[in-house]
Amino acid sequence: MTMFERFHHEARQAVILAQENARRLRHQIIGTEHLLLGLLGRPGSLSARVLGRHGLDHDAAFRAVARLSPRRPGAALDAEALETIGIDLAAIREKVEAAFGPGALDREPAPRRGRLLGGSHIPFSPRAKKTLELSLREAVNLKHNYIGDGHILLGILREGEGLAARVLKDAGVDAAALRREVVTELG
Repeated sequence: MTMFERFHHEARQAVILAQENARRLRHQIIGTEHLLLGLLGRPGSLSARVLGRHGLDHDAAFRAVARLSPRRPGAALDAEALETIGIDLAAIREKVEAAFGPGALDREPAPRRGRLLGGSHIPFSPRAKKTLELSLREAVNLKHNYIGDGHILLGILREGEGLAARVLKDAGVDAAALRREVVTELG
């Protein structure tokens, strides 16, 4: 049995949503941050409920990921150059998102006639792969024969160095307390 065959419905949905979030952000690779967004994208899931109790929801995490990840090579340098002349891109983004909703600047353009968008496979980053492998280890350690969304969250916590870990830390989430809650919820 392969690792992905062990994925429970919620875990599969989280991975699908991770890919959708990577596309929405126009990222070329699925990272730990996209896995986190995928977990938060299903409000009734174990991970979304537990993270919500810690004050983190999909919209807040999406804004953090958009802020922390450059959209293209050199984007961080562009922001620095604009800041030197008094233009704060973060403030502009906040105002646009307040008026038009989270991710308004990150939306895909309207498709042109006869052109297919999306559908292409986006590969996982090495950290995201490691996180998914760690989710399997977490499931095995808990003597579960499946991988649920909670196991993926435990994998993110165990990996601890990706952008998802930074988003959690910046949001003031206590990783040890979160881990205990997820393990308790998983039974």
